[in-house]
Amino acid sequence: MTDSESAVTAGAARPGRSGRGGKRERLVQAAVQVFHEQGVERTTLGDIARTAEVPLGNVYYYFKTKDQLVEAAVDAHCARLGALTARLDALPDPAARLKELVAGWVGERATAARFGCPFGTLATELAKRDDGPDQAAAKAVRALLDWVESQFTQLGRADAAALAVELVAAHQGISVLTHTLRDPGLMAAQGERLREWIDGIAGR
Repeated sequence: MTDSESAVTAGAARPGRSGRGGKRERLVQAAVQVFHEQGVERTTLGDIARTAEVPLGNVYYYFKTKDQLVEAAVDAHCARLGALTARLDALPDPAARLKELVAGWVGERATAARFGCPFGTLATELAKRDDGPDQAAAKAVRALLDWVESQFTQLGRADAAALAVELVAAHQGISVLTHTLRDPGLMAAQGERLREWIDGIAGR
């Protein structure tokens, strides 16, 4: 997600030099980017080091294994989700928050067309494992669902949990289609439908 968006399903910031303590941060941001673009299995520590502009030997000072970088990348997505929902919570009503969430997803449609949903693709890949990172990714997805559910609850919906699943699933589904067909317009059209759907639920 970007500032307006979802990790679990959001765009990765590009690594950049940031002074003291910056190497670890650059490595994490590079991992988020390269895992999104290439997938975990195809990515090497050398790929991440090159993207972060950090010597390969320095990587091992911060991360002994690629799995430690995977965990750090998941943590970064979780942090972005927390920051995003905090910003959205400042909006005046639940429907506006949900519509802004959708607008952020739509704003990342070009990235989704090239590489898929930033967090959704990572979570799907990690779900095939059972050694730790998969549980961290699942926790992040659950956090998103819980937040969306809370918005529908505030709208007075007894079926808030089901509506949350419907909204998040709609986004993940259109992300897959947008990526597979390389067509950002699909996500733009779906975003408009989802905003109208939210208005209907809110009685507008």
